[in-house]
Amino acid sequence: MGRLIPVVWCQPDDGSNVPLISRIIAFAVVFLLVSAVFLFAFSQLQYGWNWQAVWQYRQKFLQGWLITVLMSAAALCLSLLISVFFALARRSRLLPLRYLAMLYVEVVRGTPLLVQILVFFYVVADAFGIGNRYAVGILTLAIFSGAYLSEIIRAGIESVGESQLESAYAIGLTRYQTYRFVILPQVVRRIMPPLAGQFASLIKDSSLLSIIAVSEFTLNAQEVNSFTFSTLESYLPLAVGYLLLTLPISLLSRYLEQKYRYAT
Repeated sequence: MGRLIPVVWCQPDDGSNVPLISRIIAFAVVFLLVSAVFLFAFSQLQYGWNWQAVWQYRQKFLQGWLITVLMSAAALCLSLLISVFFALARRSRLLPLRYLAMLYVEVVRGTPLLVQILVFFYVVADAFGIGNRYAVGILTLAIFSGAYLSEIIRAGIESVGESQLESAYAIGLTRYQTYRFVILPQVVRRIMPPLAGQFASLIKDSSLLSIIAVSEFTLNAQEVNSFTFSTLESYLPLAVGYLLLTLPISLLSRYLEQKYRYAT
């Protein structure tokens, strides 16, 4: 008789020790259940689908999606630089720098992104003679996301025990070496899940740039809807397009989380 492979349905840890066949079966069951719910819901919908009209604007969807990709990627890179600077500034011994970081974080996190986009584009950018709405959009997204990322990074740094820092200084490590070899490996592992979540939120928040007429994915979908009067056909591709951007970030986060796992 052939060997029976047990299917594991409950696992207390991260699931890395679960057999591959068990994970595939569990995922298939969940996927089929969720798909069945949505198929039933759509089957009960009294709606006249008009995909042909929307298909004529496929190039507009693609252009908007590519613009969203490029702007989100630029904002992600810039927000990382901003967040690292302000996370370190919050721990600085210089009081003006520390209070500047505190003011930046509290103001940005305490006000809506929509208002920030309007203020940056119609007030700040206009005062400095900056008329490129794409550059202003990228900068605004980076500043907004940087405030949240800086707190994530700061919390990750402060989660490292003081005894480890004292030991690093005791063996003669410089401040840079302490951050590089002691703090960074632990921080990367701990902040990866919230970091990925914030990156995904930034991509979706880029849809608010339509308020200043940036021709990104959401604005183009809205225009297609106004042209064709096909609401679901215009916005369902929008959901799929954003999922194609956020899902790889989640998978990459899981990979890095496993790679930088250390025993403590």
